Amino acid sequence: MKTLITKRNCIQGAIIYTLGDSCAALLTGEFQVSRLVGMMLLGGTLYAVEIPWYFAWIERRFEKQGFVNGLKRALTAQAFFNPLWIARHLAFIQCFSGQFTAIQWSLIDIGVDSFVHIVPFALFVNYAIQNFIS
Repeated sequence: MKTLITKRNCIQGAIIYTLGDSCAALLTGEFQVSRLVGMMLLGGTLYAVEIPWYFAWIERRFEKQGFVNGLKRALTAQAFFNPLWIARHLAFIQCFSGQFTAIQWSLIDIGVDSFVHIVPFALFVNYAIQNFIS
């Protein structure tokens, strides 16, 4: 397997997560430069490694075409961004925002709530990504 730690993955991860989080932070009035820089570093390092690795594994695991394998790819992709992943992501945001006291077990409840509410939309998007975008 070729290495997934590439300059391209690092740059794309930094851009995607920084833009997405910065847009959300601007909409909620929570924008901070420290948060922007933190998300850029996180997206360009940890997320740039773990996410491409997992999605490459999905492609190897469910190589065959067809609706059933397409659905399995979508469900497996959705499973990656589970409540614990969401809680960890929120903890990173709190760190980058300097709100260390906000890092509590309640982030898991927020992760569960977020996961449950986004599942219908996310499954549709993950199905499209896993089956129509290389």
